[in-house]
Amino acid sequence: MTDIDHRHLGRDSLFLMAEVRLPEADAEHRVKVRNLSAGGMMAEGAVKVTRGTMVEVNLRNIGWVEGVVAWIQDNRFGIAFHDEVDPKLARAPVGTGPSTPRFVKPPIMNQPIGPVRKI
Repeated sequence: MTDIDHRHLGRDSLFLMAEVRLPEADAEHRVKVRNLSAGGMMAEGAVKVTRGTMVEVNLRNIGWVEGVVAWIQDNRFGIAFHDEVDPKLARAPVGTGPSTPRFVKPPIMNQPIGPVRKI
């Protein structure tokens, strides 16, 4: 690699798991996501790909994203996405949705209290 970074999109270093599948194969391969940007990602895993291979990646909270393998080095490879994604979504905890607003919840003080015993 050179000392000059030609990429224009900021990347987040993180550690997530994702599934990668090749369009010609039905199998999904589990990979580690080492960094993620709106335009692509670096994956690490035992997937046999070549540069230019079309792939699909299932990213947490985002879903399946299409891309192409841009580079390969040992068991790491870069994927350039066809469409940009929001990398912050992948960082968000799974299943966090809007909670019930506080004003809708019943107040605790108005609930009947059973007999109180002295200790």
